[in-house]
Amino acid sequence: MSAPYRGRFAPSPTGPLHFGSLVGALASYLDARAHGGTWLVRIEDIDGPRTVPGADERILTTLERFGMHPDEPPVWQSGRTALYQDAFERLEAAGVVYPCGCTRKEIADSLANAHARHTTLAYPGTCRQGLSGKPARAWRVRVPDGADAIVTFSDRWQGPRTQNLATEVGDFVLKRADGHWAYQLAVVVDDADQGITDAVRGADLIDSTARQIYLQRCLGLPTPAYLHVPVVVDAHGEKLSKQTGAAELDASRPLPALQAAARHLGLAATAVASSVTLETFYAEATAAWSARFSRCGR
Repeated sequence: MSAPYRGRFAPSPTGPLHFGSLVGALASYLDARAHGGTWLVRIEDIDGPRTVPGADERILTTLERFGMHPDEPPVWQSGRTALYQDAFERLEAAGVVYPCGCTRKEIADSLANAHARHTTLAYPGTCRQGLSGKPARAWRVRVPDGADAIVTFSDRWQGPRTQNLATEVGDFVLKRADGHWAYQLAVVVDDADQGITDAVRGADLIDSTARQIYLQRCLGLPTPAYLHVPVVVDAHGEKLSKQTGAAELDASRPLPALQAAARHLGLAATAVASSVTLETFYAEATAAWSARFSRCGR
């Protein structure tokens, strides 16, 4: 038997929630409710320089007004750094991490040269054999070569996916030059610590999944089932985001935005057309989601 369902919504507090954020939140919430599971909220504030003061509380308030109530108290990544340090030390003891002294310009130049030679665009492993007198700036995880570098998984929405870490990514950063932990390590540690069985999130993060599965294997952690929903784009075809000027959700009128988010997720229009309250919306939307995604691919 599979473990009891545990899902999460993990926003970054770089600004208020917008429609693109709502789509991700709604998908994760409906998936948890459709499986009679637990839905958590995790504030991913590990990137200190990008964090906007007060945005975390605004996010939590907006979710509440939209009728999405987490089943356990929210957690903040900024209070979990000891867990990331412990995982890093385990990887270091296993010999799979190394210091990197490359600057961004040096990496960009190497990738530009690789592109000119029609070779790999992955990090070229410049510091794998040592720093050559350069000071350590960041720490990278050493990815395997050959067949061991190929990671395959089945996404519950996108279907089978394969990525060659050696040729498409290269040795990736676990701890940045500014001292902050990288998203890839933090999300892996957090999902395992919180017992997440299903990670439902935007398709813009699907490229990160193979790296996270590799880290899970290195750390001996379970791999959740993944479901990546289509991202919302603006009139220029760019992902709707805070960086592209996405408007804040109007928390005084949650139902129209929720219905629009449901339509974006491909839920039958008739399933939510009769919704006149948040309660009826969630009942109808959960049923529609369940008919499409209940334990699909798990």
